[in-house]
Amino acid sequence: MDESSISVRYARALFELSEEEKNLSALKNDTELIANVCNSSPEFMQLLKNPVVKASQKIHIVLLIFKEKIDDLTLDFLKLVIQNKREIFIPSICRNILSLIKEAKGIKTVILTTATGIDEKSLDNITKILEEELGSTVEISGKINPRILGGMILRIDDKQYDASIAARLSKIKKELLSH
Repeated sequence: MDESSISVRYARALFELSEEEKNLSALKNDTELIANVCNSSPEFMQLLKNPVVKASQKIHIVLLIFKEKIDDLTLDFLKLVIQNKREIFIPSICRNILSLIKEAKGIKTVILTTATGIDEKSLDNITKILEEELGSTVEISGKINPRILGGMILRIDDKQYDASIAARLSKIKKELLSH
């Protein structure tokens, strides 16, 4: 079965349950914590992926790590995922849950790529302008790519706006070569 469809189904199920219980903020915090543990602990992921380790042992370890830190619904969900032998999908499920939460709250994800770093004031100004233009909350993250030479590239959800010097030079080059 396709990994993405498994992850999406599990994510949607937990998201809808949390939404019914009006508990999305707790789910967001829980999911960020779980994703952080998965990303920062290769040992934890190796344990989850190890077919020799019994599901009961994996659940015990998950309980030791998360019992006092996450909501009971999320904890029960993790146990169910492990019992169903889908634990390798936990990081992907987390990504899907966070996407669903952002979508439900009308939060746009923006990646701003610049040739050099950008100061906080400029980043705040860009965020403010984008929030006004898009009519929604914006979560912006910065990337540095010296190959764009200058200007910026904005990626908003699945759309990209390229205002880089490299793109302009490329366009000029194509125009000159076509004549």
